[in-house]
Amino acid sequence: MPDLNTWLLISPELILTVFGLLIIVIDLVGREKSHAVLPWVAILGFILAIATIPYLAQDQTIFAGMYAIDKFAFFFKAIGAIGGILTVLISIDFLRTRTPAKGDFYLLLTFAVLATMMMASSTSLLMIYLSIEFLSYMSYLLAGFLREDKKSNEAAIKYFLYGAVTSALMLYGLSLLYGISGSLNLADLTKQFAASSDLSVKALGIVSFTLLLAGFGFKISAVPFHQWAPDVYEGAPTPVVAFLSVGSKAAGFALLLRVALTAFPTFHAEWIALLSVVAMMTMTLGNLVALQQTNVKRLLAYSSIAQAGYMLIGVIAANVSGASPFMGLNGVLIYLAAYLFTNLGAFVIVVAIENATGAVEIPEYAGLVKRAPLLAALFVVFFLSLAGIPPTVGFIGKFFVFGAALREGFLLLAAVGVINSVISVFYYFSIIRAAFFEEPKDATLIRVPGVMTASVAICAALVLLLAVFPQSLIDLAGMGMGMFGIARP
Repeated sequence: MPDLNTWLLISPELILTVFGLLIIVIDLVGREKSHAVLPWVAILGFILAIATIPYLAQDQTIFAGMYAIDKFAFFFKAIGAIGGILTVLISIDFLRTRTPAKGDFYLLLTFAVLATMMMASSTSLLMIYLSIEFLSYMSYLLAGFLREDKKSNEAAIKYFLYGAVTSALMLYGLSLLYGISGSLNLADLTKQFAASSDLSVKALGIVSFTLLLAGFGFKISAVPFHQWAPDVYEGAPTPVVAFLSVGSKAAGFALLLRVALTAFPTFHAEWIALLSVVAMMTMTLGNLVALQQTNVKRLLAYSSIAQAGYMLIGVIAANVSGASPFMGLNGVLIYLAAYLFTNLGAFVIVVAIENATGAVEIPEYAGLVKRAPLLAALFVVFFLSLAGIPPTVGFIGKFFVFGAALREGFLLLAAVGVINSVISVFYYFSIIRAAFFEEPKDATLIRVPGVMTASVAICAALVLLLAVFPQSLIDLAGMGMGMFGIARP
């Protein structure tokens, strides 16, 4: 039976569980009268979960070694909760006329954030599988939440089918790992691989990692497990897409980093070679296909795929034995934090425009500067950050990731990353060209609710401030590397 200290260590997860159940009760009791309260209940839950994190930043495992309580996990838990807050803020106006089941939405979103927290702390093969499936089920339901919308239904079905296939592949890989070690614990796997000289064990280890990559690659939308992303981004409710692009991706990287660096250090050279190919394919395909898109949400889908490729460079260049500022791992953490505010900020604008005009095609953004000058200006800020151009936090993220690649000798990866970053400028600024240099078909001003305006302003401010004063973000990333025994640079 867990003692009081154990319950305190999982207080962020307990808080979200309680608030998810509270949302159900309020929705059942209050019915339509409670709809205005529900988003703020969800936000309060996320804030309380974040508030407990700094007091629990220890380095230990609980539940027989299945669940990690460390600084690395709490970094990703904070990202998930912040992403949840911003998603709720942009969903308030979006859901107002689209569905009566608002309580269901906030419940599913709360549990989706809970699932990302569980993924970040999973140190057991069983917990890895359960937490990924938990997030997947919440994501499928959220993607198809608009039941009367055929595109939303189509998105959910495609998402489910792709997810089922990658889940089966991952489960097979997990079963192979259990067969090799006879244990569910990642630490035991490390010992087994290090102690064995049997070539068949090594072969099974490589095969197992490849199969696990199917599950992780699905979450981070890496090639060739990316096929779901464009259709889901186009058809799912836009606030859901915003969360999937950040929360789900961050949780996927949390698991990939933990598994690769703690369970498979023996096969470091092999998984680096595999991930290098995946990273180059992901960056290149994402950017080249994005050039051809006319739908803003599909463009951002391929952008998200390309961004996963850049982050994989940091995973490949991760060095847990040095003391340089460019260690790969801190680059991934910095990049994810930068991507959180950048991508969510861009999606806030997309949601605002979609709510006001129904526009999702790039030509429909013509003359946006005349209809919504603030949104048009902030779009520039977010696209500069996505492209990695200073003075934005996106530049800081790419600087650390590419710097780590150069330091570790991955010159080809760094070169491919830089070339792809240049390519990305063309499609990001196709929207800016339409917004600033083309005449609008309808000159009516776009009115944006105050909550949404505040959300996009906060995201833009952080994108700029964290670039001008990046030390706090660098220190936070350094803290998150503590689980690997790395001294903060």
